[in-house]
Amino acid sequence: MESSDIDEERVAIREELKGLTFEQLQKLKEEMGTKLFNKKVFNSKSPSSKFKEHENKNFKRENKNRPREISSKIPQKKFAQQSAPVIPVQKNIPRDPRFDSLCGTFKEKAFHSAYKFIDDIREKEISILKKKLKKEKNPEEKEKVKYLVQRMENQMREAKQRHEKDQQEKEEHTARIQALKHGEKPLFRKKSEKTMLNLVQKFETLKKTGKINKHIEKKTKALKAKERSQHNYFE
Repeated sequence: MESSDIDEERVAIREELKGLTFEQLQKLKEEMGTKLFNKKVFNSKSPSSKFKEHENKNFKRENKNRPREISSKIPQKKFAQQSAPVIPVQKNIPRDPRFDSLCGTFKEKAFHSAYKFIDDIREKEISILKKKLKKEKNPEEKEKVKYLVQRMENQMREAKQRHEKDQQEKEEHTARIQALKHGEKPLFRKKSEKTMLNLVQKFETLKKTGKINKHIEKKTKALKAKERSQHNYFE
């Protein structure tokens, strides 16, 4: 049968189907089957036949200088377009040295010894801030500078106390070694004895600097405030 006869037959079928309702068309489609119905009415082909036609298509180049046409339906081989080998890149994992065991343990004495130069820098900064405090006229800025000076002085005081404590421990350790060398019993002070010695040294320091009265007033004021808060709590 020629293509013209097939087209005429298809046109005739469509003319006959024009008078049918949607329900009648659906029923006819179910009776004939979707594949046969589409072939007779719409001349549509199944996906498998389309794929076969596409697969059999000739992708030969007309000219060797033209790019080759590749079918999108046929899956390409893995790494077909890859020219160079893939080099795996090691993932960079960030690490915090403060909590990483590979970086060693924190040694407070070694740390303060290595960064002792910061105390010298802090002393210079305090002197500069004190000069600025005298020249400053803005009340808000003056309060900020004053607070900063007090904080830095407290840090210096703590660093000095820590240094004195380390020095005292070093002297005690040296004294124990010397006692062992001379065949004597080394002295190991209790915690209560160390606390008492520290209080005595603190008292002597305050006495020399003339700040003992101020220190006593401060302690008395703190004790009164504590007693007052306890009294209010029990009421």
